[in-house]
Amino acid sequence: MSIAGFASLPERVRAFIALRLDAAVDDAIAALIERLRAPQGDINDIREDGIRWVRRANFHLTLFFLGPAVPRERLAPIADALGAIAEATAPFEIVARGVGVFPNPARPRVIWIGLDGDGLAALAARVAQAAARYGFAPERRAYSPHLTIGRVRSLNSPGRLRRALGEAAGASFGVSRIECVTLYRSELGPQSSIYHELAAFPLGVRERW
Repeated sequence: MSIAGFASLPERVRAFIALRLDAAVDDAIAALIERLRAPQGDINDIREDGIRWVRRANFHLTLFFLGPAVPRERLAPIADALGAIAEATAPFEIVARGVGVFPNPARPRVIWIGLDGDGLAALAARVAQAAARYGFAPERRAYSPHLTIGRVRSLNSPGRLRRALGEAAGASFGVSRIECVTLYRSELGPQSSIYHELAAFPLGVRERW
């Protein structure tokens, strides 16, 4: 969708700014999720846990969450700002390595893949500054780059999950070359969210002129 097409959106949308990883990295992460889902160990320790796993199609690294009900007229200004930021930002690489949980192993609520790359923190800071200029509320927590792969609602067999996560703690999932920043709309569903790409902004356009 082009910026001009924002007028066709609902009056308010759930929106966020994110990066996507390479397909090979997504494949490696999806394979890990399948291993984590698979029952293992003693029959008394394989009851199904209440974990909502993220679909491969929804893997992403959030740079900034704009809000659950953003007026559509506020999308074009932030899109213009993202275009300027992307033009001035050279492509860079992100390494996907390690598995962990928030807030802590004793009370896991979010299961994540660690992400790291030169230029990532600076890009996230520029995006956050631009969002703040246009009145979007800043995150109260420090930026911690990660890719969410599961949300824990309940654990029938916490021991199995702890063991599986411990075995995968240092796993490496590959390197992604980041060449684009994307503005997304999210629609919440009963089983999974659906993400719609509203606008994509190639990195480093200015450097190529």
